[in-house]
Amino acid sequence: MANRLANEDSPYLQQHKDNPVDWWPWCDEAFEKAEAENKAIFISIGYSSCHWCHVMEERVFENEKCAKILNENFISIKVDREERPDIDKYYQEVHLLLNRRPGGWPTSIFCTPQNKPFYAGTYIPPESDAGSIEGMGFIELTKLIAKKVKEMDPKLFENADEIEGFLNYQEHPKEATVLKEEFYKNFMLQANNNYEPKYGGFSFKPKFPHASTLKALLNIDRLYDDAGAKKMVTHTLNEMRRGGMYDLVDGGFCRYSVDEKWLVPHFEKMLYDNALLCALYTQTYLTYGDEKDLKTAKEIADFWYNFMSEDNLFYSASDADSEGEEGTYFTYSYEELYLALKESGIDDIEAKLEAMSVTHHGNFEGKNIIRFEKEVPKWFEEVRVILQKIRGKREYPFIDRKVQTSWSSMMINSLFELGAVDDSYKQKAIESLDALLDTMFIDNKLYHTTLIHKKPKVEAFLEDYAFLSQALLSAYKYTQDDLYLINAQRFANKALEEFYDKGLWNFSVGEFSVKAEITDSTYTSSVSIMIDVLLTLTTLLDDEKYRHFAFKTMEYNSYELGRKPIYYPYMLTQALRYVKGERIIKSEAKNLLENAYELSKIRYPFVSFKASEDEGFMVCGEKSCFANTTDIKELDKLIANSF
Repeated sequence: MANRLANEDSPYLQQHKDNPVDWWPWCDEAFEKAEAENKAIFISIGYSSCHWCHVMEERVFENEKCAKILNENFISIKVDREERPDIDKYYQEVHLLLNRRPGGWPTSIFCTPQNKPFYAGTYIPPESDAGSIEGMGFIELTKLIAKKVKEMDPKLFENADEIEGFLNYQEHPKEATVLKEEFYKNFMLQANNNYEPKYGGFSFKPKFPHASTLKALLNIDRLYDDAGAKKMVTHTLNEMRRGGMYDLVDGGFCRYSVDEKWLVPHFEKMLYDNALLCALYTQTYLTYGDEKDLKTAKEIADFWYNFMSEDNLFYSASDADSEGEEGTYFTYSYEELYLALKESGIDDIEAKLEAMSVTHHGNFEGKNIIRFEKEVPKWFEEVRVILQKIRGKREYPFIDRKVQTSWSSMMINSLFELGAVDDSYKQKAIESLDALLDTMFIDNKLYHTTLIHKKPKVEAFLEDYAFLSQALLSAYKYTQDDLYLINAQRFANKALEEFYDKGLWNFSVGEFSVKAEITDSTYTSSVSIMIDVLLTLTTLLDDEKYRHFAFKTMEYNSYELGRKPIYYPYMLTQALRYVKGERIIKSEAKNLLENAYELSKIRYPFVSFKASEDEGFMVCGEKSCFANTTDIKELDKLIANSF
């Protein structure tokens, strides 16, 4: 018999509707029941494509013994972190406070009947496991908590009160620091210290792509001709696309690699990673001209269109597991590949299998992930079609068909940048932006998420306003359609009204008023994106109030930005933009649109385009114009000479 989650829209909650656990969705009734019956509250937070969330479901939530303890002694609440990022961010703060280390997913929170948290964990196995971070098994832990709550253990309730006090305390920065160009030097020192030189990236293992860090390094090279920054960017991007974390067969990046060489991923693919990496590979191509970067950017965009979209709207994620096991869809045995290549008339089969890292014993649980230790050869295009046909007979991993304003806007922004190289992507970006606005902006109200063809219910958070505004400004840049600029200004104004407070930004207001992150962690900080939006609006509208809000935000965070810029790469980039200044290229709209490719190759990273009556290309600063040319190839030199 299904539990209450059967009535929910969230694909993640739907995955748990048949658990023996008597789950509740997040609602007032659940908390009222907990207090009335003096039962502890168990809050489990995850998302549909999370591998370890599936493991905990299989081992704990489908375990009759675990379910019995929960049903008799707890009110158990399931939360989709993608549907309610405000709740997730609040409880990640709880985990950090209680464990002095970041959390992750699944997140496991235990609260008093009055909903005051006192224990936080991530994946907890059913029985005590010496290798588990949490130490105590789920059965032992829940029995102990149930006993202490039933006995009204004073220490437990005192701890919960103390924790709540810490959570309600708002710490402000100790002092402000003058924004300095030299901040980038500290960033370079910290990036070099974290850099792994053999395979690239900024840790040993596991390895995440760190798109914001790489983008900051790219901009530092564009500003200062920094060979070290260039090496970190190009080497990392080359290593990442060799196969493994990057899916050479269908396209698209998985979320992270568990090893140091980007070979073995958890196979889930997230829209935000692919959107940010699509933009990064595009920008790297425009800077250095390596066609392999452009090919990767196009493959990412094509994958999301071919596998992960409907009616010009983007799905949020695909799962790691299919047919009950991780990686089944993505991996191959030596025998099946040898036979398939032989039947297709491919020559030199053994050498090609060796080049693709395919062996009898495999590189992932007896099977093979396709990877090249050297550059991907031309013959792989023919073999790739064969590999796709093999996958076509398999069950595709579960797809989370939620549409999210923030993540969709990231991809739309990337498509506009890619559209400067290939106009077909600009057309896709326009269609997707129109579809997103039609779906998520209803009766003058912006929403965060919904299933395709369903009416949205969850109202927008700061990240939705920020990334949507950024996408609208990209749309204006590459179409010169004033309506996009007007809408960007409208959403930025609303964000300032709802979420801004004297340099500090809230992620959400209302039931959960959560402070917005300034670090670029899972993806780029919405605060830093807002700074980008506000500075762009300043330039395009010649309105200093937006520059004031951008400055106040950076000033509020300047002490930490100066000391630890590696945690805030996108904000660092905006601080450099603020200090060095914007450049605006003015020309007839026709000139700007027809020359979008050449204009996007300008080396200086902080350039806007604005239609005017100028027949040539006018180079302007924020207060005046100082050069004009009819030769687009002169623009780099004119901009460099303007400082």
